[in-house]
Amino acid sequence: MTAASGQHPLAARLADAGQEEAEDLRVLFGQSIAVFASLAGPTHLVETANPAFFAAIGEQRARTGVPLVELMPELASQGFIALLDQVYRTGESYTGRDVRVVLGTGPQAREAFFDLTYDPRRDAEGAVTGIRVIGVETTQVKHAQRLMAEHRALLEQIARQAPLTEVLDGMARCIENLAPQEVLVSVLLAEPDGLRLRHGAAPSLPDFYNEAIDGIATGEGVGSCGTAAHRREPVIVTDIATDPFWDDFRGLADQAGLAACWSTPILARDGSLLGTFAMYHRVPRVPQDSDLALARVFAGTAALAIERHHDQQARRDAEARAEAAHAELAKAIGTERELRAEAEQRAAAAADLNTRMRAAAAAQAALPHPEHCQLGGGDGCTAPAELKVADSWGDAAWGCPAHVEEAILTVRTAFIASEELGGLAAYVNRGPARIRQAEETPAP
Repeated sequence: MTAASGQHPLAARLADAGQEEAEDLRVLFGQSIAVFASLAGPTHLVETANPAFFAAIGEQRARTGVPLVELMPELASQGFIALLDQVYRTGESYTGRDVRVVLGTGPQAREAFFDLTYDPRRDAEGAVTGIRVIGVETTQVKHAQRLMAEHRALLEQIARQAPLTEVLDGMARCIENLAPQEVLVSVLLAEPDGLRLRHGAAPSLPDFYNEAIDGIATGEGVGSCGTAAHRREPVIVTDIATDPFWDDFRGLADQAGLAACWSTPILARDGSLLGTFAMYHRVPRVPQDSDLALARVFAGTAALAIERHHDQQARRDAEARAEAAHAELAKAIGTERELRAEAEQRAAAAADLNTRMRAAAAAQAALPHPEHCQLGGGDGCTAPAELKVADSWGDAAWGCPAHVEEAILTVRTAFIASEELGGLAAYVNRGPARIRQAEETPAP
């Protein structure tokens, strides 16, 4: 042990080696994407940390010389301080994969995932003096895995022809769950003429807001979505309170607690408008490249779902029209068959009636000719029976010209049936002498 330091030469060399090692670690991790921090003592004082560590926890907290729990108080309730205490107490390393941690509090809080190693630091005698924290943030990888899983599930829904509202609602909720910061998703569907947008899905927006924008026109300056639909290109409004596109909707957005809206048009393969995909935020926000990429991915997925829905609807409509036409044809055929059967029945009835009339006429012809008129009623008529009348029922009688004429006028189905006069034509064309005789014949 030297007088100057009071430390054994070997211990001094080991301490120097430890300092050199720490400096080497700072050099190694200084520009690395891996997070690194060196903690000292039982309070886990932050001695040093690389830029990636401070970027992960928030640049506003980039300082050393304070206990980790003071720098990141949210870790205590999540069990990380207790885990550091355990490593410090036992001297046993800890390694975790995809460890979930919520960094920050309140509106600025974000979910993150890390592969972490807590490694004890030891002095020359082997006693634990602190902990090295080494980790790699896997948040993007984790989100990418979740994104791919959710996206695959959406595609499977589309493939099995799930209802469009179910697909769009699931997609909106998926994005809201995946986004690192709070986002509210809305999908509007274009009417066939592309002039208006209708509600498609918006599970987290208030009902009064969805009802108010249902049916908004597409056009320049009509909010973010109406303008994006009109331009056929994304429209990014980072601050609704000041953007002129929102002049007519600013009060509505304020009532719903919305401060920013990024809208992306949903286009079909032929470029026609299918709808819009919007991401709303509670605070003014400028999108990052990852936000825009996410919007493009899900706008494409929405386009696939909507086009598939339109194809299915068109096929169902065509099938319904074909079924209706088939039903009309079957009805027409049935009616034609009924009419034909009725016509056949009428023809058969007419033939039967004709047969019966001929039989009745033959029977009447076989009867002896009466001498006096049979049409005089209860008082009788002594005039000679000159004409024969009959009706469609086969009844016949002989009468004088006066009573026959009265019968024809009174009984509309009666007709002249006298074969001697040659029927009605002979009666109409009879000579003047016969007419005078009919007039001079006294009525019964």
